[in-house]
Amino acid sequence: MTATLTPPSTAVPPHSRPERESRWEYPALAVLLLSTAIAYLCNLSASGWSNSFYSAAVQAGSKSWKAFFFGSSDAANSITVDKPPASLWLMELSVRAFGLNSWTILVPEVLLGVASVALVWATVRRPFGPAAGLIAGLALAVTPVAALMFRFNNPDALLVFLMIAAAWAMTRAVEDGRTRWLVLTGVFIGFGFLTKQLQVLLVVPTLALTYLFAGPPKLGKRILQLLAAGLSMIAAAGWWLLTVELWPESSRPWIGGSQHNSIVELTLGYNGLGRLNGNERGSVIPGGGGDMPPGGGGRSMWGSTGITRMFEPAQGGQIAWLIPAALVALVAGILLRGKAARTDGRRAALILWGGWLLVTGLTFSFMAGIFHQYYTVALAPAIAALVGIGAVQLWRDRHRLWVRLFAGLAVGLTTATSWMLLSRSSSFVPWLRWAVLVVGVLATITVLLPAPRKVALVAALAAAFAGLAGPVAYSAQTISTGHEGGIPSAGPNVGRFGMFGPPPWAEGTGGPGGEGGFGGGIPGARNADGRNTNGAGRNGAQAREQGTNEAGNPMMGGPAGGLLGASRPSAKVIALLENNGSDYTWVAAATGSNSAAGFQLATELPVMPVGGFNGSDPSPTLDQFKQYVADGKIHYFIGSGNRGGAEGGFGFGRSGTSSEISKWVEENFTATEVDGITLYDLTAAH
Repeated sequence: MTATLTPPSTAVPPHSRPERESRWEYPALAVLLLSTAIAYLCNLSASGWSNSFYSAAVQAGSKSWKAFFFGSSDAANSITVDKPPASLWLMELSVRAFGLNSWTILVPEVLLGVASVALVWATVRRPFGPAAGLIAGLALAVTPVAALMFRFNNPDALLVFLMIAAAWAMTRAVEDGRTRWLVLTGVFIGFGFLTKQLQVLLVVPTLALTYLFAGPPKLGKRILQLLAAGLSMIAAAGWWLLTVELWPESSRPWIGGSQHNSIVELTLGYNGLGRLNGNERGSVIPGGGGDMPPGGGGRSMWGSTGITRMFEPAQGGQIAWLIPAALVALVAGILLRGKAARTDGRRAALILWGGWLLVTGLTFSFMAGIFHQYYTVALAPAIAALVGIGAVQLWRDRHRLWVRLFAGLAVGLTTATSWMLLSRSSSFVPWLRWAVLVVGVLATITVLLPAPRKVALVAALAAAFAGLAGPVAYSAQTISTGHEGGIPSAGPNVGRFGMFGPPPWAEGTGGPGGEGGFGGGIPGARNADGRNTNGAGRNGAQAREQGTNEAGNPMMGGPAGGLLGASRPSAKVIALLENNGSDYTWVAAATGSNSAAGFQLATELPVMPVGGFNGSDPSPTLDQFKQYVADGKIHYFIGSGNRGGAEGGFGFGRSGTSSEISKWVEENFTATEVDGITLYDLTAAH
């Protein structure tokens, strides 16, 4: 009789196998996903066009397949947005199918959020079981910045989903060593590149390290498999980049955000290394950052850098709630794996999620270029996964004293962080920080004791309250509030950010900014009572009440829009533009994308954004613009109070073609004021 022995390297002790069959798991998952969907869909239309910069591009892509492919700002294809177009495609298909409105633009983002929660559950569940997966999914769903960005139309929703998908595929690769999972990982990263370019590469070193260390095959094969993953990544992104580079410049739109009409320049400069070193040509201030203007307190334009950046007022309430718990869970989890086999799936998962958190978090903390607080959504999946993993690991091994010490440290640090973040607003649910403090302290003490199971369970529930009460409150406030502009902010705004941000004590006020430069709106633009105050209503026809931020910020531009705010045309202006509007290639031209966006969304006719997002791109040239006018392709030019005079560049002392064009129009055509908007009829004799 011959016995068959399981090789020691692959044997898994019964106590370490995650539960695969639990009757409660799938009902609990259904509740989690359904609750996430309902919460994210609530009050969705309150955000109007969200980021009008991208909504205008969605409108353009829903009318023109060429604009769809390139990611053009207008259906006449004068210039693209300053990102690749992948994040626009889902929204554009939705608008093509169901028409243009806030819901058709934002529902795809909500679906990406629900799918991301499900994918985090599936990925964490494989090595750590259903409880860890569900906790991780819940932690992601209630992260304030996630509740914000999965209801918003910036590229980050699709980016985060694709990053999680890459982590899922890599987890499968570590399990069985099949090359197809490595190739799929590369495909997800490649499409992430087509979403937001180099940001997705922050997770690539960790993905490669995870498989290089823990992949089942021999080292040589693992290296070859990683090369295959790299090739699939290049192919998934390269087909679009190569097409754009080879396409004749004369028959495609200008590449927005570049100074020389080059997608390579945009990739490596403005959206690449410039984000790290601050040398961003085409940004609001030449060179990218620099110091604040006089009166700014010597702060950097994009906030201070350093190891505590994620905990500062601008970022803390977005993402910092569970960072201490995630870091403690990472260290404890690595220690608990001890001398496990090289291919141990649980340790590989800790390397993957922990590396994601550390590399991305440190990059965000020290990058000198454009940085906005909503970027931190890229940290949310890693934090959520580590919290789910840590909760289960520390619970299962709570009989060990050192494990209880780690658990107490995690609960204590989380309680202190929540107290700090909630204390930054004296008017936002003021009793909550006291409840978190009391419950958190009691939970910290209890988890340190070798208590019976029922007492330990009560302590675990108390710890969950201390850790999740703050994020849930912030997320609920975020969902109940409309957000428009380029730098949305979750929860009550309690921090100073950037050049025109309010001081830390100015609760409930919005700050400045915009994806793809500096502007695009104010983050959430909220009054002290939490109401959204900036941006146009549906189809741009109904102007929202102007709040103190807009009134006190010359960069908003008034009804015609400007660097920080979308235009808000009245019904009379809309009717004027729509009259014989289809007879022109562009019904109007306006300096800057946000100024053009409101008019385009209101009329659903192409409006040329002169100079792109910041008005600083050299597109079109003055000679090109003159030729367009001579050919009768542009009906109106919309004047802007933010042109900055002869030096151009929205008052930042930059010369540029947008300033030259504005000056030429002013000198050669007659201005007409209509409901606060200055119009120049370019078809009138002059």
